[in-house]
Amino acid sequence: MKANDIRKGSIILHNGAPYKVMDFHHHTPGNLRAMVQTKLRNLISGSQTEVRFSATEDVQEADVFLFPATFLYADGEGYHFMNSESYEQIQLSRELIGDGIYYLQDEMKVDITTYNGEPIAVQLPQTVVLTIEETEPEMRGATATNSPKPAKTETGLSLTVPQFIKKGDRIVVNTAEGKYLSRAE
Repeated sequence: MKANDIRKGSIILHNGAPYKVMDFHHHTPGNLRAMVQTKLRNLISGSQTEVRFSATEDVQEADVFLFPATFLYADGEGYHFMNSESYEQIQLSRELIGDGIYYLQDEMKVDITTYNGEPIAVQLPQTVVLTIEETEPEMRGATATNSPKPAKTETGLSLTVPQFIKKGDRIVVNTAEGKYLSRAE
């Protein structure tokens, strides 16, 4: 494909490794040639880089596969998932999952990305419902527009929440940004 066809979320090969396009911007500065500025994340090492491509440059799509899986449990050896198609169990390391460990819950459905037959990433749902384990006491008369306060969920995720949230409340959290969205119904 041409660099013009790159979109956010695409997975491309760059320097022989699979990279996910985190952000891209196509621009034509004055009478110069068009270019595509990208932010890429290496799916194997996790490192990020910025790369500029000529708009007509050929970019190779990475040969990655996704399969649905269910999170089973975590132990000292790693995080265990079951392939929902073949029922095969897969063990992944904490390093591979990264901050995703703070969102994993028993029986959670995820997608696992593989490259050359090896798992390289876990795709979580956009939002999860978590329970507040620790936070400062609720302030009288507090509203959602007041300053936020720190909180910790049962999975160990630290985030900021509105003043009216108290211990035991269930909240909806955006997994991409780790931010509070709303109270859970």
